[in-house]
Amino acid sequence: MNQINILIVEDHQEQIELLTDILETNGFHVAGVARNFKEAIQCLHNIPIDFLILDIFLGGNPEGLAIAEFIDTQPDKLKPFIFLTSSTSRQIFERAKLTHPYSYIVKPYNQLELLYAIETAIEKFYGQEDSFSAEDENTVISKEYLFIKKGKSLKKVRTAAIILIEVEEKYCNIITEKEKFVILISLVKILELLDTSKFYRTHRNFIVNLHKIEEIVPQDNLILLEGNHKATLSGKYKDIINKFQTLR
Repeated sequence: MNQINILIVEDHQEQIELLTDILETNGFHVAGVARNFKEAIQCLHNIPIDFLILDIFLGGNPEGLAIAEFIDTQPDKLKPFIFLTSSTSRQIFERAKLTHPYSYIVKPYNQLELLYAIETAIEKFYGQEDSFSAEDENTVISKEYLFIKKGKSLKKVRTAAIILIEVEEKYCNIITEKEKFVILISLVKILELLDTSKFYRTHRNFIVNLHKIEEIVPQDNLILLEGNHKATLSGKYKDIINKFQTLR
C-alpha cells in the first residue's frame, strides 16, 4: 500500500462515512475504524497505521483522550494524531494538549482545514527538517518512507522500493519498482537525506540502491539493476565494488 494509512476513531456512523469520503477522495487510505478505546488499541497493534483522527467522546466518555495518552507513552510505536471533536470544554482542551496532538479541530469543521492539519502533521512528524518543495510537489523523507505530495494526495513510497535516482536537468527522477516520481532537488541533497548504507552515488547523475544491483561491469562503466534499469559507473565511484564480497 503506497497511500497513507489513517485510523478513524469515531462512534457516529454519519461522521465515519463523511470522514472516509473526504480522506479517500483526497488520496488517503482509511485502514480502519474504531469506535472505542479497546478497538483503537487493537487496530494500533494489528494494522499498519501512519496517522490517527481521534474523536474525544466515544460512547459519552472521553476515551479519545485515553487513546491519545496511550499513544503518547509508546516511544517505539508513536504515531501522529489530531483531535476532531465537538467538545469546547476548556478542561478537556487542557488535558488534550498534554498528549501532544498535532491539531485540535472543533466540529463542524472545514474540509480544507482538516486536510491542512493532516498534511502538516505528517510533514512535521516524519521529517520536519528534511522537507523540501517544488512548484507542485512536496516531499518528506523518513528512514523508511518518502512522502511525496502529488496533486491532492501524499504518496507513501518505501525507500526500500527505490531502485535508482537519476538527475535530469534541475530534477531528480526517483525510480521505484512500480513507478517514477519527479521532484525538484539536487542529488547531493537527497543523498544527505537517504541511508548511505543502502544508497550509493555511482556517478554525478546517479544514486543506486545497493540491494537492487544485479551486476557491475567496471570495464563498461555500467551497473545493471533490477527491472532492467541501468546506471553509469564513473571512475571516481568505482570503490562501490569494495562494498560487496567478491568470489574469484
